[in-house]
Amino acid sequence: QVQLVESGGGLVQAGDSLRLSCAASGRTFSAYVMGWFRQAPGKEREFVAAISWRDDSTYHADSVKGRFTISRDNAKNTVTLQMNSLKPEDTAIYYCALKTNPRRPSWLVSSYDDWGQGTQVTVST
Repeated sequence: QVQLVESGGGLVQAGDSLRLSCAASGRTFSAYVMGWFRQAPGKEREFVAAISWRDDSTYHADSVKGRFTISRDNAKNTVTLQMNSLKPEDTAIYYCALKTNPRRPSWLVSSYDDWGQGTQVTVST
């Protein structure tokens, strides 16, 4: 069992920055990829970014490339999402997730085994 706890969400203005963190505990040795997803009201959960737990590979959705950066600290079992130049359309609940199967696509919601409770990010105009 893995526990994931997100933090760092909040209310900001367009153009501001936020830094989300995800603290992992439990059977983290089973992790292959850690990902960030988001879900806006009335919309499906969508992929934001992912990072390999084993090497330096990262993946970012086209909608956040150049603005968001995912990183990890294996020693602290944390994954961070640095969000810059935030836009109102970035408003959503952001979830941290863990994937143990390397063969499943990292952009796919159903590929992930464990999820955090989410943290709200609201970007005002």
